[in-house]
Amino acid sequence: MISLASDNYAGAHPEIIAAAGAAAAGTGSAYGDDPWTAIAEQRFKKIFGDDISVFFVMTGTAANVLSIDAVTRPFESVLISDCAHMHMDECGAPERFTGSKFIVVPSENGKLTVEGLRPWVEQEADYHRSRPKVVSITQTTEYATVYSVEEIKTITDYAHRHGLLVHMDGSRISNAAAALGLDFPAFTKDAGVDFLSFGGTKNGMMFGEAVVYFSHDYDDVFQYTRKQGMQLVSKMRFVGAQFEAFLKDGLWKRNATHANAMAQKIAEALKDAPGVTITQPVDANAVFAILPEKMIEELHKKFHFYVWDNQTNEVRLMASFATTDEEIQAFAEAVKAIG
Repeated sequence: MISLASDNYAGAHPEIIAAAGAAAAGTGSAYGDDPWTAIAEQRFKKIFGDDISVFFVMTGTAANVLSIDAVTRPFESVLISDCAHMHMDECGAPERFTGSKFIVVPSENGKLTVEGLRPWVEQEADYHRSRPKVVSITQTTEYATVYSVEEIKTITDYAHRHGLLVHMDGSRISNAAAALGLDFPAFTKDAGVDFLSFGGTKNGMMFGEAVVYFSHDYDDVFQYTRKQGMQLVSKMRFVGAQFEAFLKDGLWKRNATHANAMAQKIAEALKDAPGVTITQPVDANAVFAILPEKMIEELHKKFHFYVWDNQTNEVRLMASFATTDEEIQAFAEAVKAIG
Protein backbone atom coordinates (compact mmCIF):
# COMPACT_ATOMS: atom_id res chain seq x y z
CA MET A 1 0.00 0.00 0.00
CA ILE A 2 1.19 3.47 -0.92
CA SER A 3 0.16 6.08 1.62
CA LEU A 4 -1.32 9.38 0.51
CA ALA A 5 -3.24 9.63 3.77
CA SER A 6 -1.22 12.09 5.82
CA ASP A 7 2.21 13.63 6.19
CA ASN A 8 2.05 12.22 9.74
CA TYR A 9 2.42 8.77 8.19
CA ALA A 10 5.89 9.55 6.86
CA GLY A 11 8.94 8.56 8.86
CA ALA A 12 11.73 10.92 9.86
CA HIS A 13 14.32 12.48 7.60
CA PRO A 14 17.79 10.87 7.84
CA GLU A 15 19.36 14.20 8.87
CA ILE A 16 16.90 14.40 11.77
CA ILE A 17 17.69 10.84 12.83
CA ALA A 18 21.41 11.60 12.69
CA ALA A 19 21.01 14.73 14.80
CA ALA A 20 19.01 12.88 17.44
CA GLY A 21 21.55 10.08 17.44
CA ALA A 22 24.41 12.51 17.97
CA ALA A 23 22.54 14.04 20.92
CA ALA A 24 22.26 10.61 22.54
CA ALA A 25 25.98 10.48 23.33
CA GLY A 26 27.06 11.47 26.82
CA THR A 27 25.05 13.40 29.36
CA GLY A 28 23.22 16.70 29.30
CA SER A 29 21.24 18.73 31.78
CA ALA A 30 17.52 18.01 31.89
CA TYR A 31 14.41 20.07 31.13
CA GLY A 32 15.96 22.17 28.37
CA ASP A 33 19.04 23.41 30.19
CA ASP A 34 21.34 21.83 27.63
CA PRO A 35 23.45 22.95 24.64
CA TRP A 36 21.19 21.38 21.98
CA THR A 37 18.11 23.25 23.20
CA ALA A 38 20.08 26.48 23.51
CA ILE A 39 21.35 26.18 19.93
CA ALA A 40 17.84 25.45 18.64
CA GLU A 41 16.53 28.53 20.45
CA GLN A 42 19.23 30.58 18.75
CA ARG A 43 18.17 29.17 15.39
CA PHE A 44 14.67 30.53 16.00
CA LYS A 45 16.06 33.89 17.09
CA LYS A 46 18.17 34.07 13.96
CA ILE A 47 14.96 33.66 11.96
CA PHE A 48 12.58 35.84 13.98
CA GLY A 49 14.87 38.18 15.93
CA ASP A 50 16.18 38.35 19.48
CA ASP A 51 12.97 39.86 20.87
CA ILE A 52 11.09 36.54 20.78
CA SER A 53 10.58 33.72 23.24
CA VAL A 54 10.60 30.09 22.10
CA PHE A 55 9.55 27.02 24.07
CA PHE A 56 9.59 23.40 22.93
CA VAL A 57 6.83 20.84 23.47
CA MET A 58 6.13 17.38 22.10
CA THR A 59 2.86 17.74 20.16
CA GLY A 60 0.92 20.19 18.07
CA THR A 61 -2.09 19.93 20.35
CA ALA A 62 0.10 20.94 23.28
CA ALA A 63 1.57 23.88 21.35
CA ASN A 64 -1.89 25.18 20.47
CA VAL A 65 -3.56 24.59 23.80
CA LEU A 66 -0.79 25.72 26.13
CA SER A 67 0.17 28.80 24.13
CA ILE A 68 -3.45 29.97 24.21
CA ASP A 69 -3.87 29.02 27.86
CA ALA A 70 -1.01 31.34 28.80
CA VAL A 71 -2.72 34.40 27.28
CA THR A 72 -6.37 33.84 28.21
CA ARG A 73 -8.59 33.67 31.25
CA PRO A 74 -11.52 31.24 31.49
CA PHE A 75 -14.13 33.94 30.83
CA GLU A 76 -12.46 34.82 27.53
CA SER A 77 -13.06 33.20 24.16
CA VAL A 78 -11.03 32.13 21.13
CA LEU A 79 -12.35 32.54 17.59
CA ILE A 80 -11.46 29.69 15.23
CA SER A 81 -12.59 28.50 11.82
CA ASP A 82 -15.27 25.86 11.39
CA CYS A 83 -12.68 23.41 10.04
CA ALA A 84 -9.87 24.28 12.48
CA HIS A 85 -7.87 21.41 13.93
CA MET A 86 -8.68 22.73 17.41
CA HIS A 87 -12.37 22.38 16.61
CA MET A 88 -12.37 19.09 14.70
CA ASP A 89 -9.43 17.02 15.88
CA GLU A 90 -8.23 17.88 19.37
CA CYS A 91 -10.91 16.03 21.34
CA GLY A 92 -12.04 19.10 23.26
CA ALA A 93 -8.57 19.61 24.74
CA PRO A 94 -8.56 23.38 24.11
CA GLU A 95 -11.76 23.92 26.09
CA ARG A 96 -10.86 21.45 28.81
CA PHE A 97 -7.40 22.77 29.57
CA THR A 98 -7.87 26.49 28.96
CA GLY A 99 -11.38 26.78 30.37
CA SER A 100 -12.09 29.26 27.58
CA LYS A 101 -14.90 29.08 25.09
CA PHE A 102 -13.83 28.31 21.52
CA ILE A 103 -16.24 29.93 19.08
CA VAL A 104 -16.54 28.44 15.60
CA VAL A 105 -16.63 30.96 12.76
CA PRO A 106 -17.59 30.12 9.13
CA SER A 107 -14.60 29.96 6.80
CA GLU A 108 -13.99 30.35 3.08
CA ASN A 109 -11.68 27.70 1.63
CA GLY A 110 -10.60 27.04 5.20
CA LYS A 111 -9.75 30.70 5.86
CA LEU A 112 -11.19 33.11 8.40
CA THR A 113 -12.36 36.50 7.15
CA VAL A 114 -13.07 39.78 8.88
CA GLU A 115 -16.68 39.50 7.75
CA GLY A 116 -16.99 36.19 9.55
CA LEU A 117 -15.32 37.50 12.70
CA ARG A 118 -17.28 40.74 12.87
CA PRO A 119 -20.48 39.45 14.59
CA TRP A 120 -18.43 38.04 17.47
CA VAL A 121 -15.84 40.77 17.78
CA GLU A 122 -18.15 43.75 17.52
CA GLN A 123 -20.95 42.58 19.77
CA GLU A 124 -21.67 44.82 22.73
CA ALA A 125 -19.66 43.92 25.82
CA ASP A 126 -21.76 41.92 28.24
CA TYR A 127 -20.57 39.92 31.21
CA HIS A 128 -23.24 37.32 30.44
CA ARG A 129 -21.12 36.31 27.43
CA SER A 130 -17.53 35.23 27.12
CA ARG A 131 -15.25 38.04 26.00
CA PRO A 132 -13.24 37.51 22.78
CA LYS A 133 -9.48 37.53 23.39
CA VAL A 134 -7.77 35.52 20.61
CA VAL A 135 -8.28 34.93 16.90
CA SER A 136 -6.56 31.72 15.78
CA ILE A 137 -5.75 31.13 12.12
CA THR A 138 -4.28 27.97 10.63
CA GLN A 139 -1.43 28.18 8.11
CA THR A 140 -1.69 26.12 5.98
CA THR A 141 -5.41 25.65 6.54
CA GLU A 142 -7.03 22.28 7.02
CA TYR A 143 -7.85 22.41 3.30
CA ALA A 144 -4.15 23.01 2.53
CA THR A 145 -4.94 26.49 1.29
CA VAL A 146 -2.50 29.24 2.19
CA TYR A 147 -3.25 32.69 3.60
CA SER A 148 -1.46 35.45 1.71
CA VAL A 149 0.45 38.09 3.65
CA GLU A 150 -2.30 40.57 2.82
CA GLU A 151 -5.02 38.26 4.12
CA ILE A 152 -3.16 37.78 7.39
CA LYS A 153 -2.52 41.51 7.79
CA THR A 154 -6.19 42.23 7.23
CA ILE A 155 -7.11 39.89 10.08
CA THR A 156 -4.36 41.00 12.46
CA ASP A 157 -5.06 44.70 11.89
CA TYR A 158 -8.74 44.14 12.57
CA ALA A 159 -8.09 42.00 15.65
CA HIS A 160 -5.60 44.48 17.12
CA ARG A 161 -7.99 47.41 16.61
CA HIS A 162 -10.41 45.54 18.82
CA GLY A 163 -7.86 44.54 21.45
CA LEU A 164 -7.51 40.89 20.40
CA LEU A 165 -4.39 38.78 20.00
CA VAL A 166 -3.75 36.64 16.92
CA HIS A 167 -2.43 33.09 17.16
CA MET A 168 -1.25 31.02 14.20
CA ASP A 169 -1.51 27.24 14.23
CA GLY A 170 1.51 26.49 12.08
CA SER A 171 1.62 22.72 12.16
CA ARG A 172 2.38 22.92 8.40
CA ILE A 173 4.01 26.33 8.45
CA SER A 174 6.96 25.12 6.37
CA ASN A 175 4.65 24.12 3.53
CA ALA A 176 3.08 27.58 3.68
CA ALA A 177 6.49 29.30 3.55
CA ALA A 178 7.53 27.17 0.58
CA ALA A 179 4.26 27.86 -1.21
CA LEU A 180 4.51 31.61 -0.62
CA GLY A 181 8.22 31.74 -1.43
CA LEU A 182 8.75 33.76 1.76
CA ASP A 183 10.74 33.49 4.95
CA PHE A 184 8.74 32.79 8.10
CA PRO A 185 8.65 36.34 9.56
CA ALA A 186 7.00 37.81 6.45
CA PHE A 187 3.67 36.11 7.13
CA THR A 188 3.90 35.78 10.92
CA LYS A 189 5.69 38.37 13.03
CA ASP A 190 5.89 41.05 10.33
CA ALA A 191 2.25 40.48 9.39
CA GLY A 192 1.05 41.10 12.94
CA VAL A 193 0.74 37.58 14.37
CA ASP A 194 1.30 37.70 18.14
CA PHE A 195 2.21 34.09 18.83
CA LEU A 196 2.74 30.93 16.88
CA SER A 197 2.65 27.15 17.08
CA PHE A 198 5.57 26.13 14.85
CA GLY A 199 5.38 22.57 13.56
CA GLY A 200 8.16 20.13 12.81
CA THR A 201 6.61 16.67 13.08
CA LYS A 202 4.66 16.83 9.81
CA ASN A 203 7.74 17.90 7.84
CA GLY A 204 10.38 15.33 8.70
CA MET A 205 10.93 15.44 12.45
CA MET A 206 10.23 12.48 14.74
CA PHE A 207 8.44 14.61 17.32
CA GLY A 208 8.53 18.14 18.59
CA GLU A 209 6.82 21.47 18.08
CA ALA A 210 7.71 24.99 19.18
CA VAL A 211 5.70 27.78 20.78
CA VAL A 212 6.96 31.18 19.66
CA TYR A 213 5.82 34.42 21.29
CA PHE A 214 6.79 37.60 19.48
CA SER A 215 7.29 39.41 22.78
CA HIS A 216 8.49 38.44 26.25
CA ASP A 217 5.15 39.22 27.91
CA TYR A 218 4.27 35.59 28.56
CA ASP A 219 7.65 34.08 29.40
CA ASP A 220 7.01 33.54 33.09
CA VAL A 221 3.43 32.34 32.67
CA PHE A 222 4.28 29.84 29.96
CA GLN A 223 7.06 28.25 32.01
CA TYR A 224 4.43 27.23 34.56
CA THR A 225 1.74 26.50 31.98
CA ARG A 226 4.05 24.11 30.14
CA LYS A 227 4.90 22.23 33.33
CA GLN A 228 1.28 21.97 34.44
CA GLY A 229 0.41 20.89 30.92
CA MET A 230 2.82 17.94 31.16
CA GLN A 231 5.00 19.17 28.29
CA LEU A 232 8.23 20.07 30.08
CA VAL A 233 10.25 17.26 28.53
CA SER A 234 13.03 15.94 30.75
CA LYS A 235 15.29 15.00 27.82
CA MET A 236 14.51 18.17 25.91
CA ARG A 237 17.81 17.90 24.07
CA PHE A 238 16.25 15.42 21.62
CA VAL A 239 13.68 18.02 20.59
CA GLY A 240 16.31 20.74 20.43
CA ALA A 241 18.69 18.62 18.36
CA GLN A 242 15.97 17.87 15.83
CA PHE A 243 14.99 21.52 15.45
CA GLU A 244 18.61 22.55 15.09
CA ALA A 245 19.01 20.14 12.16
CA PHE A 246 15.60 21.10 10.79
CA LEU A 247 16.46 24.80 10.61
CA LYS A 248 20.19 25.15 10.14
CA ASP A 249 20.69 24.32 6.45
CA GLY A 250 17.18 24.77 5.08
CA LEU A 251 16.08 21.17 5.57
CA TRP A 252 12.59 22.47 6.41
CA LYS A 253 12.43 24.18 3.02
CA ARG A 254 13.72 21.23 1.01
CA ASN A 255 11.23 18.90 2.66
CA ALA A 256 8.26 21.23 2.29
CA THR A 257 9.07 22.19 -1.30
CA HIS A 258 9.24 18.52 -2.24
CA ALA A 259 5.93 17.71 -0.54
CA ASN A 260 4.20 20.63 -2.24
CA ALA A 261 5.56 19.59 -5.62
CA MET A 262 4.29 16.04 -5.13
CA ALA A 263 0.81 17.40 -4.41
CA GLN A 264 0.89 19.30 -7.69
CA LYS A 265 1.66 16.03 -9.45
CA ILE A 266 -1.27 14.35 -7.72
CA ALA A 267 -3.52 17.16 -8.94
CA GLU A 268 -2.13 16.81 -12.45
CA ALA A 269 -2.93 13.08 -12.41
CA LEU A 270 -6.55 13.84 -11.50
CA LYS A 271 -7.07 16.91 -13.66
CA ASP A 272 -8.65 15.28 -16.70
CA ALA A 273 -10.02 12.14 -15.06
CA PRO A 274 -13.73 11.60 -15.80
CA GLY A 275 -16.05 12.54 -12.94
CA VAL A 276 -13.30 14.15 -10.84
CA THR A 277 -13.59 17.66 -9.40
CA ILE A 278 -10.71 19.27 -7.50
CA THR A 279 -12.50 21.27 -4.81
CA GLN A 280 -9.78 23.49 -3.35
CA PRO A 281 -6.80 25.40 -4.69
CA VAL A 282 -3.72 23.17 -4.47
CA ASP A 283 -1.56 25.65 -2.58
CA ALA A 284 0.55 23.28 -0.49
CA ASN A 285 0.91 19.54 0.05
CA ALA A 286 -2.65 18.22 -0.20
CA VAL A 287 -5.28 17.76 -2.88
CA PHE A 288 -9.00 17.78 -2.08
CA ALA A 289 -11.17 16.28 -4.78
CA ILE A 290 -14.53 14.68 -5.35
CA LEU A 291 -14.05 11.27 -6.95
CA PRO A 292 -16.57 8.79 -8.32
CA GLU A 293 -17.36 6.16 -5.72
CA LYS A 294 -16.07 3.37 -7.96
CA MET A 295 -12.75 5.18 -8.37
CA ILE A 296 -12.39 5.52 -4.60
CA GLU A 297 -13.03 1.80 -4.17
CA GLU A 298 -10.47 0.85 -6.80
CA LEU A 299 -7.79 3.27 -5.62
CA HIS A 300 -8.20 2.09 -2.02
CA LYS A 301 -6.92 -1.32 -3.11
CA LYS A 302 -3.44 0.15 -3.65
CA PHE A 303 -3.43 3.55 -1.97
CA HIS A 304 -4.26 4.65 1.53
CA PHE A 305 -6.09 8.00 1.69
CA TYR A 306 -8.99 9.50 3.60
CA VAL A 307 -12.52 10.17 2.46
CA TRP A 308 -12.94 13.67 3.84
CA ASP A 309 -16.70 13.94 3.28
CA ASN A 310 -18.70 10.74 2.92
CA GLN A 311 -21.75 12.64 1.70
CA THR A 312 -20.02 14.08 -1.35
CA ASN A 313 -17.17 11.58 -1.85
CA GLU A 314 -14.62 14.33 -1.30
CA VAL A 315 -11.21 12.84 -0.52
CA ARG A 316 -7.92 14.21 0.77
CA LEU A 317 -4.72 13.08 -0.92
CA MET A 318 -1.64 14.26 0.95
CA ALA A 319 2.04 14.22 0.06
CA SER A 320 5.00 14.38 2.43
CA PHE A 321 8.74 14.95 2.30
CA ALA A 322 9.08 11.19 1.73
CA THR A 323 6.60 10.84 -1.15
CA THR A 324 8.40 9.65 -4.28
CA ASP A 325 7.95 10.29 -7.98
CA GLU A 326 7.48 6.56 -8.42
CA GLU A 327 4.56 6.55 -5.99
CA ILE A 328 2.88 9.43 -7.79
CA GLN A 329 3.48 7.78 -11.14
CA ALA A 330 1.82 4.62 -9.82
CA PHE A 331 -1.12 6.73 -8.65
CA ALA A 332 -1.41 8.46 -12.02
CA GLU A 333 -1.38 5.12 -13.85
CA ALA A 334 -4.04 3.73 -11.52
CA VAL A 335 -6.31 6.75 -12.10
CA LYS A 336 -5.83 6.43 -15.85
CA ALA A 337 -6.58 2.71 -15.79
CA ILE A 338 -9.80 3.26 -13.85
CA GLY A 339 -10.89 6.14 -16.07
